[in-house]
Amino acid sequence: INDLEKAKILVNSLKKQADIVIVSFHGGGEGAKFEHVTRQKEIFYNENRGNVYDFAHAVIDAGADVVLGHGPHVTRAVEVYKNKFIAYSLGNFCTYGMFSLKGPNGYAPLLQLKINSNGDFLFADVISVKQDKITGLTLDNDFTAFKKIESLTRIDFPNQSLKFENNKIFPIQ
Repeated sequence: INDLEKAKILVNSLKKQADIVIVSFHGGGEGAKFEHVTRQKEIFYNENRGNVYDFAHAVIDAGADVVLGHGPHVTRAVEVYKNKFIAYSLGNFCTYGMFSLKGPNGYAPLLQLKINSNGDFLFADVISVKQDKITGLTLDNDFTAFKKIESLTRIDFPNQSLKFENNKIFPIQ
């Protein structure tokens, strides 16, 4: 995530070999204090955790069709850039050990993405899940992760042409 040139070369090479390229990255600060996409380099415990916004845009410019982020342990906003879908963090899904599951750390979205043969975003179904140390992973009937994605997207990307409805994300045509 901190070597954009190398990432772009790799994605460009993969795009010559595959119709659809999906990039998954681990980046950004961690925890509830890092829910927002700042568009700046994020430092966490003196470690450069990258600029997730610049990284996602760079790999799409190089040919990626979908970019899925993880690492902050919380859900973050989504964005569509050049008709390609970016999830800046999908939060915690199946956490073990000492990681906190309190507050926003305990909720995550499962995404079912629909893209066309060119990799362009058509829509996403969002299944909200929650987890705790006792029951593990369960469905969240309050749809917390979906609501969080919608809220953070409206704040972090106010000009995004996305519609959030019935646990689905659609591009506004």
